[in-house]
Amino acid sequence: MTDVTSDAAATRLRRSPLHERHTAAGAKFAPFGGWEMPLEYAGGGVLKEHTAVRTAVGVFDVSHLGKARVTGPGAAEFVNACLSNDLGRIGPGRAQYTLCCDDATGGVVDDIIAYLYADDHVFLIPNAANTAEVVRRLRAAAPAQVTVTDEHEAYAVLAVQGPRSAELLAALGLPTEHGYMSFSAATLADVELTVCRTGYTGELGYELVVPADDAVTVWDALFAAGAAFDLRACGLAARDTLRTEMGYPLHGQDLSLDITPVQARSGWAVGWDKPAFWGRDALLAEKAAGPRRTLRGLVAVDRAIPRPGMTLHVGDEQVGEVTSGTFSPTRKQGIALALLDTDANLAEGDVIEINIRNRRAPVTITKPPFVNPSVR
Repeated sequence: MTDVTSDAAATRLRRSPLHERHTAAGAKFAPFGGWEMPLEYAGGGVLKEHTAVRTAVGVFDVSHLGKARVTGPGAAEFVNACLSNDLGRIGPGRAQYTLCCDDATGGVVDDIIAYLYADDHVFLIPNAANTAEVVRRLRAAAPAQVTVTDEHEAYAVLAVQGPRSAELLAALGLPTEHGYMSFSAATLADVELTVCRTGYTGELGYELVVPADDAVTVWDALFAAGAAFDLRACGLAARDTLRTEMGYPLHGQDLSLDITPVQARSGWAVGWDKPAFWGRDALLAEKAAGPRRTLRGLVAVDRAIPRPGMTLHVGDEQVGEVTSGTFSPTRKQGIALALLDTDANLAEGDVIEINIRNRRAPVTITKPPFVNPSVR
């Protein structure tokens, strides 16, 4: 007999520990990676939230992001033999963008931020929908002395982003001087947390990794101090427009099991000289042969707004497909990332056409980012 109650529970969307705060702020929610997360808030919406991050400071609840911990003798060496980037390039207290690739195909299972604490301790932040699969693959490969722990719901993550983010955190007594892609321990309102100099917006920013039970305390402290810095709560819709302006990939659209790091131009996140990582042979072969398609940027010439799945054409020939597309609030133009066929021999500055509801519109191939980054 089927347990209807259990089935319903299994399909129920997870909620952030800050859900009640979002509801009180008039958030519009949407399902994302198995979680019910704020899409935008009343009293502003996407454009105001986007502008707040570009001009002042915004805070995103990104607690849906995964969390996993790898510990034990040789933990860092083990992770380095699995994930694409080279942890040997960084030391303790530093973070690194890396990829979990399929060993057979080189396709991307997920993109991840790895936090190196010590040779025996690595903390990973994968994407929400892929956390269980990343943990499964790591556990299956781990030697006996290495433990892989899924801590997905044990922590909340608050992304404080924007040119005034350091001012806000400093006003709360939190550290802000550490370098890009590094982290340090801190305390706020008796809550022990980690301040990471990372983000997904292209602006100066920090991510606070906080025990889930203390998330409300930290959120409230941020907003108690935030009025002086024009702090605004921001949802996932603004996060998407911000990251697209920077040309940052989104897994499931610009990276996937079908889109390798070679195709996505993410080879900078691959330690090509390492003796081992998942997908190494497949990726080296693809790199040597040249990919059949590559991820490129597009800017609309007129008022067109590209969307994922729209096809791209040169005359009667289809030459690619949009993977991410949106209206850029900063440029006030449509922008996109798209996979373009290598055989089409297209170059930056070339104008091709996008098919929008059976109407062709011109777009220019443009190297991202679409706005000047201020992340460092």
